[in-house]
Amino acid sequence: MLDRRFLLTLAASFAPGLALAQGAAPAQPAPPPLAADDPRMAERSAGRADAPVTVIEYFSLTCGHCAAFHRETWPRVKSELVETGRMRMVFRDFPLDGLALAASAVARSLPVERYEPFISTLMSTQDRWAFARGGDPREELFKVAALAGMSRAKYDEVLADQALARAILAARVAGQQEHNITSTPSFVFGTRTVPGNMAFARFAALVAETR
Repeated sequence: MLDRRFLLTLAASFAPGLALAQGAAPAQPAPPPLAADDPRMAERSAGRADAPVTVIEYFSLTCGHCAAFHRETWPRVKSELVETGRMRMVFRDFPLDGLALAASAVARSLPVERYEPFISTLMSTQDRWAFARGGDPREELFKVAALAGMSRAKYDEVLADQALARAILAARVAGQQEHNITSTPSFVFGTRTVPGNMAFARFAALVAETR
């Protein structure tokens, strides 16, 4: 069941006044929704569009299990399954907290070709930006975004963009309902949703079983 109180708290932690739950009184007027064709919410994927198998990954950029998958399994999936044309990976945001929501917004605001390298970098350095002791995680996130070419002004603009945050949360709700996502990471192989981090052998076997 959708926990609207949790989503409200998550939204509010992204930017002051951001509210999602029905009946909640926002601190300021809600922004107009993003245009349906806003390129920031277009599908993000890796691999050929005509690959015989499409796998969807639901992830949170502050999830340790997601980070483990991207450090330990994704490089081999990318080189042996994606780049060889056997499958395509579709990335879908499922932020578990306000920092993950902010990171997803930053990732989607970068040029499309920088998206996958950026989220892979965030996953591989998660302990340094998301859980750094004595520092501000959002400042650490900016350092990574700056390396990807984002200016300070653009970064601040993204983190203040309530419409983008709402769109990401709405996509999270849609994914939760469509594929029964209850945890991250979760992978959708055809019509089968498989939760949890997994080794390459298990992932490749599930790809082979998907038609």
